[in-house]
Parts: sequence; C-alpha cells; structure tokens
Amino acid sequence: MASYVQKKRGILFPLAMALVLALSLFPIYWILATSLKTPVEVISTSPTFYPHEPTLQNYAEIAKGGYLRNVANSLVVTAASTGASLVLAFLASYALSRYRFPLGANKAFLVWIIMAKMLPPVVLAVPIYDLFARLRLVNSIPGLVLVYQVYTLPYCIWMLFGFVKALPREFEEAADIDGASNSQILWRIAFPLVRTGVVATAIFSVIVAWDEFLFALLFVRSPDKMTLPLVVSGFIGEFETLWGQLMAIGILATAPIMAFSRVVFRQMTSAYSLDLK
Repeated sequence: MASYVQKKRGILFPLAMALVLALSLFPIYWILATSLKTPVEVISTSPTFYPHEPTLQNYAEIAKGGYLRNVANSLVVTAASTGASLVLAFLASYALSRYRFPLGANKAFLVWIIMAKMLPPVVLAVPIYDLFARLRLVNSIPGLVLVYQVYTLPYCIWMLFGFVKALPREFEEAADIDGASNSQILWRIAFPLVRTGVVATAIFSVIVAWDEFLFALLFVRSPDKMTLPLVVSGFIGEFETLWGQLMAIGILATAPIMAFSRVVFRQMTSAYSLDLK
C-alpha cells in the first residue's frame, strides 16, 4: 500500500508541475503568437491558437515607428538606476551594520527610509518635481535615473542590510591585520562575500525600474526620451487598440527581463556552489 501511494505521488507531482508550467507559459505564448498574426487574424471573432500566416509586420511597424529608441531608453535607465541603487545601498548597509551612530541614529534611519517608501508616490512627486525643475533635470534621462531611486534605493538598503550584517567580522579583521585599507576591505572582502545578496537585490531593482510608470509619466515629456511602459500605454486608445503591435512591443519588453533572469540564475547557482565548497 505504501509503495502504491509513493508511486501515485511520483506520478502526480510531475503532472502538477507540468500543469503549473503550462499555465505560467501560456500567456507568453499567446503574446508571441498574437504578435506574429496579421491584423485581420488578430481581430477575427474566431480566435486562433497559432498564426495561420506568420508575419513580422507588427515588429516592422514597431521598428518603423522609432520605438526601439524607447527600448534603449528603458535599458539605459534601468541599468543606471540599478547600478546606482546597488552601490549606494551597499555603502549604506555596510555603514549601518558596522558602525555605531549616536542616539541609535542607524535604526532611526532604517525606519525613516521604509516610512518614506510607504508614502504614496504622488506625495513625493510634487516636491521632487519642483526641485528637478530648478535643477533642469525634468525631461531628461539622468533625472529619471535619480528619481527612480525613490523606488529602488530604500528596498535595496533593507535587503542588503541583512546580508551585510550576517557577514562574520573575522574576515575583515584578518584583512585589517594584513594591512588592507578600508576601501580594500569594503570592495575586495565584504562585497564579494555578499554576492548572492547583491544579485538577489539586483533582480528586485531591475524589475521595479523596468516596470515603473508614474514617475516616467510625470517627469518625461519628449517622445524620444520616454521609457517602454509609457509607449506601451499609447497603443491602447479610446477607439482603437493596436493589438498586434501591442503584443510585439510586449515581447520586446519581456525579452530583456527573461535574458537578465537567465544570467542571474547562473550567477546565483554559481555563487551557491562556491558557498557549498
């Protein structure tokens, strides 16, 4: 009886995993299939599960409309904002975990940044917009990178703080005895040891920056400086929705995240194997 139950479990588990995988991948397949359909087939009252006459017309329209520039804008803003968040968050989390501040200022700072993140973004957008207008950073890529720190930096500090705090101090003390400087201890000893935490934090930061819509809508005006979420929203009109082109640009929006996830998975598995050794 026990062997029969184990055999049933051995069959049901792969079937359940296959079902979950199919349900997870079906939306991606549907977007891809729709992006390869002709306009007539897209609006047909009889849905087709695969394109009968595959075409790259929708992708050609995207390229012809200059939307690849917006893809590049999103890539630049996401990479720059993630890089800035990781560096600043690592420095802040290291200082908060290794140094004592008077009157518990380090704990107060951690509470303050998470409370600031809990505020509605619109509340922060008004004073930030006024400041950026004075600094002439509105409608610019550098301004967008800076304003994205409102989203990414607080969470990055909180996520990296736990990883840095868990580091044994013995490694740093041994490096200090060997004559290493503070910067060498920081970047050559501490930073590589929290590699897994940095990668995990980067995943969050990339997804948040890539999908951000509100601040991009408020701080960017020129079409050539818009990010991908703003462009995607433009395909849904009051009287018409360009479904084929919307699905095509959806594939372009999904592909970088999938490629990044692939790289991150390799980094995390390699880092985990090193930790086991």
